[in-house]
Amino acid sequence: MNKTVEKTERKPIRKNIGYRFAKRAFDIVCSLLALVVLSPVFLVTAVAILVEDGGPVMYKQKRIGKDKKEFNIYKFRSMRKDAEKIHEQMKAQYKSGEVSFKLDDKTDPRITKVGRFIRKTSIDELPQLVNIIAGHMSIVGPRPLPTYEYEDEQKKFGGVYDDRYDVPQGLTCYWQVTFGERGKISFADRMQMDVDYARDAKMWVDIKLIWKTFVGVLFGISGY
Repeated sequence: MNKTVEKTERKPIRKNIGYRFAKRAFDIVCSLLALVVLSPVFLVTAVAILVEDGGPVMYKQKRIGKDKKEFNIYKFRSMRKDAEKIHEQMKAQYKSGEVSFKLDDKTDPRITKVGRFIRKTSIDELPQLVNIIAGHMSIVGPRPLPTYEYEDEQKKFGGVYDDRYDVPQGLTCYWQVTFGERGKISFADRMQMDVDYARDAKMWVDIKLIWKTFVGVLFGISGY
């Protein structure tokens, strides 16, 4: 006699209230302090971008956050103004089957000279401190996917990695701190590492990842 196997519904990951409160408080305090301390860096970066390539200084993009909610992420603009058009042309040219198609920063024709420097030093990510204060992101969490990558990920993998959306998306995560190796990690492996973080997430895990990120940026090994 054949038995009907019922599909089990995915159970969302829910962290305890103590961790969630401590994480949010830590995010707000650290982001506010960072904005004050790094304000001269913001000013110099904005001027450098304007001098080389004109405005706008900031780049805004739709991303997918916790619980699959859409928000605008902010970065210092590191690419040419027609970067997205060039991206689609190159993706077709290289016939890439990857959901996330990337080139090395050193050879990517879309990146400006200032952009290459601010990406290597992670300065381009600093405006996301505003996203963190607004509650769209956390300091530590899976990197939020652009909407087009999210749509492709859902089509290709059918929700296999949905656990990654149960926690706030962040500035740094497991695969970000692989540094020189991270450009070699496949999209699927990055998604699995994000799922691993969602399941592992605790304050000591977050602090360890922040420390590794700080060391990487300090010694200039944070770029691809």
